[in-house]
Amino acid sequence: MTQNIRPFSELGMKDLEQVGGKNASLGEMVSNLTRLGVQVPDGFATTSEAYREFLGATGLAERIDQRLQGLDTEDTIALAETGREIRELVIAQPFPASLEADIRAAYEQLAAGSGEEASFAVRSSATAEDLPDASFAGQQETFLNVRGIEDVLLAIREVFASLYNDRAIAYRVHHDFEHAAVALSAGVQKMVRSDLGSSGVMFTVDTESGFDQAIFITSAYGLGEGVVQGAVNPDEFYVFKPGLREDRPAILKRQIGEKATKMVYTQDTTVGRTVEFIEVDPAARSRLSLTDQQVTDLAKQALIIEEHYGRPMDIEWGLDGADGSLYILQARPETVQSRAGNTVEKYLLASRGPVRAEGRAIGAKIGAGPVRVLDTIDRMHEFQPGEVLVADMTDPDWEPIMKRASAIVTNRGGRTCHAAIIARELGIPAVVGTGTATAELADGDEVTVSAAEGDTGFVYEGLLDFTISSSEVDSMPPVGTKIMMNVGNPEQAFSFSRLPNAGVGLARLEFIINRQVGIHPRALLELDRLERDEPEIAATVRAKIAAYDSPRDYFIQRVVEGVSTIAAAFAPEPVIVRMSDFKSNEYANLLAGTLFEPHEENPMIGYRGASRYLSQDFADCFAMECEALRFVREDMGLSNVKVMIPFVRTPAEGKGVIDLMATHGLVRGENDLQVIMMCEIPSNAATPELFLEHFDGFSIGSNDMTQLTLGLDRDSALVADAFDERDPAVKFMLSRAIEACRAAGKYVGICGQGPSDHPDLAEWLLEQGIASMSLNPDTVVDTWLRLASQTRA
Repeated sequence: MTQNIRPFSELGMKDLEQVGGKNASLGEMVSNLTRLGVQVPDGFATTSEAYREFLGATGLAERIDQRLQGLDTEDTIALAETGREIRELVIAQPFPASLEADIRAAYEQLAAGSGEEASFAVRSSATAEDLPDASFAGQQETFLNVRGIEDVLLAIREVFASLYNDRAIAYRVHHDFEHAAVALSAGVQKMVRSDLGSSGVMFTVDTESGFDQAIFITSAYGLGEGVVQGAVNPDEFYVFKPGLREDRPAILKRQIGEKATKMVYTQDTTVGRTVEFIEVDPAARSRLSLTDQQVTDLAKQALIIEEHYGRPMDIEWGLDGADGSLYILQARPETVQSRAGNTVEKYLLASRGPVRAEGRAIGAKIGAGPVRVLDTIDRMHEFQPGEVLVADMTDPDWEPIMKRASAIVTNRGGRTCHAAIIARELGIPAVVGTGTATAELADGDEVTVSAAEGDTGFVYEGLLDFTISSSEVDSMPPVGTKIMMNVGNPEQAFSFSRLPNAGVGLARLEFIINRQVGIHPRALLELDRLERDEPEIAATVRAKIAAYDSPRDYFIQRVVEGVSTIAAAFAPEPVIVRMSDFKSNEYANLLAGTLFEPHEENPMIGYRGASRYLSQDFADCFAMECEALRFVREDMGLSNVKVMIPFVRTPAEGKGVIDLMATHGLVRGENDLQVIMMCEIPSNAATPELFLEHFDGFSIGSNDMTQLTLGLDRDSALVADAFDERDPAVKFMLSRAIEACRAAGKYVGICGQGPSDHPDLAEWLLEQGIASMSLNPDTVVDTWLRLASQTRA
C-alpha cells in the first residue's frame, strides 16, 4: 500500500526487518500456504519505517533514550518507573497525519464486507523477535476484540508503547539487544470467533524431550490468550507425524485439562477491556475441547507449516465457533529444543519426601530452595536469588525475577503457558497447573521441585539430595549384543528414546493400564451392574470416562494411547509389549478391583499370565487388550510392536493363547507380527523346544525365573537376601534357554532386572551369546560402555 502499511498478502519472511517476525510469518503463510490448506485470517501490518517515523518526527526517540540511559534493570522499582513514563509518552503522542491516513485506508479495506460485528486483533511484531536464537514472544502487548477505527488507532499506539514494558526492556538487556535496534510493527488481523469455540498453541516438536516426530497441541475453550497466559489448564494432544503423512489414525495421546475458565468477548469497547474470563460449564470441563478430526486437521496444518519453514515451529491457532473452521493465528520458530545438542542430561533424586503439590512437569530438571509466594508483581523486590518462585500464574512482567529462581511453581497453566515457555528458555525446572501451590506452600518453606520424573512434576518437602549426570549419545561404541530398554511409562517414552537403544525389550501393559486406565476392566464391561449394586463406585467410574463414547472405548483408547506413544517414540526399532501380567492382588488395587478379584494366598504363582487369558472370567478383558494392540499395529501402522505372553506354564497354554489372539485379529506371522514368550518358569527352560514350536523366541524374565528356581517369594523381605539372579542354578536355566533359541534360529533376549543390577551378569550373558538385553533406562549408557569394553577385549 505505502511505506507505512503492508497487507499480509504482500508480505513474506524477506520482510522481517520491515514488519517483524510475527507479521512477516503471517504474510509468508498467506502468500504460500493458503493453497495447501493452511487458513490464516487476513490483515495488514504497519512497518518499521512507520514506527521510526512516529518516534523520530515527534521527538519521542530522544526522550525515550534519555530515560533509558544508565537504567539498572535489576532495580525493579526504577525499571517500573522508567517503563511507565515511556509508555505514557508514547500513548499520548498523536500519529503523524500521513501515517494515520494510511492506517484508516487499510482498515476500511480490511473491514469492507465484514459487517458491523467485525472485530480485530492488534498484535505486536518486533523486528528482532522470533529469530532462531531468541524468542521475544509475549514481550509486547496484544489487544483482542478491537472494534472501530478509533479504537484500532489507540490499540496501535498501545502496541508501540508496549515495546517499553518492564519485561521487554529487561528481556532486551538480558539478551544483549540494543533498545534502538528493535523496531515495532503492529499487525491488524480479523478476529476468529474462538470465544465461541476453542483455541490454543501447538509445537511441531515435543517441548520437553525434543522428540521431533510428534506434534504437541494444547487446547481450551475460548480465546487463546487464556492458554498463552497460563490462566487455563488446557487439554493436551500428541499426534504422530508419520501417521499423518499416511492418512492413518495418528493421535498418540489425549489428556483432559481442567479448563475451569475461558476468555470471551465483552460489550465494553474500551481498549484493554474488550475481553474477560468467565467460568466454563462443569459438564463441558470433563469433555475434550477438540474432536479427533479437529486435532488431526490442526496437526496437518502444523505439518505443512513446519515443512515449509524447514524447522520446528511454535503455532497459535483458533477454532471459529461460528463457521467451524480452524485458523492459524501465528507461527514462529521454536527456540528451545531446536538449540539442544546431543548431550543427554539426567537428574535423579536420591530419595523422596512428602509431596506438597503436583502438576505438569517442565524442563526435566530438579531445583531446590526456600519458597517465595508472590501474589502480585508489585512484590518482585522481595524475591531473592535461588528461591523457588510460587505464584498463581506468571506473565511476561515476571521475567526479570524468573531468571533468578531455582524453580517455578504455579497454580494455573499448561505446558505452553508463559511460565513453562520462560522456564524452558532459562533452563530451570517448573511445575505448572498445580491448583493449590499458593495455598499449600508458604514463604520460607524448604522444598525440592522435581520435573525429572515424567509428565507429572512434584514439589517435595525438604531439600533433597539429587545427582546430575550427562552423556554424549551421538556416537556409542559397538557392542556384541543389542541394548534395549524397559519402558512402562508412556510419559517418559519420548525422553528415553533419546538414549542410545535398539528398541524396547519390555513394555509392561499392566503399567500402562494402571496409569492410563486405573479401573478394573470388568468394572468397565459390567458398569450397568455396578451402577445397580455399587452406585458410588459407578459414579466415580462414570466421571473418569466422561470424555469417551463408552466404557469399552475408554479402555481400548487409553491402552492404544499408551502403547502407541511408546511405539512411536522408538519406531522403527522393535517394541515388545507384554500383555497384562497383574496378579490378583494387583488387579484388586485398581478402581472396583476388589469386586472382581479372588483372594489368593500366593498370587505370584496363581491366577496370572496365560492361564488368566484363557479363563472364561477374563476372556472379554483379554479381548480388549488384543483389540487395542491390533489397532496400534494395523490401523496406526506401528507394526514395530511385537507381542509377548507372560507366565506360560505348558506348551498347551502357549498354543491356546496364540489361537485365542488370532480370533481377535492378532495373527502370528501376519503383517510381520512376532509373538515372544516370557521364559520365566523352570518348565520353560527345561523343555524350551516344546514352547518354541508356538513362539518366535524367548525373552527371559530373570525375576520370576530366580524366584521359582530357588523356591523363594520375591515379595517377601524375610528371604530377600537369598534372591540372586547369579546363582548357578538360575544361570543354568538361562543358559539352557539361550542355547535352545540359538539352535532354533529364534530370538532370545532378557528383560529381567538382573543385568541392570549386576554388571557381571550382563557380561556373562554377553558371553552366552544372548541377542539382546533390555535394561532400565538409567543403566543403559553405563552398561553399554562396560560391555563395549568387554567386546573390544
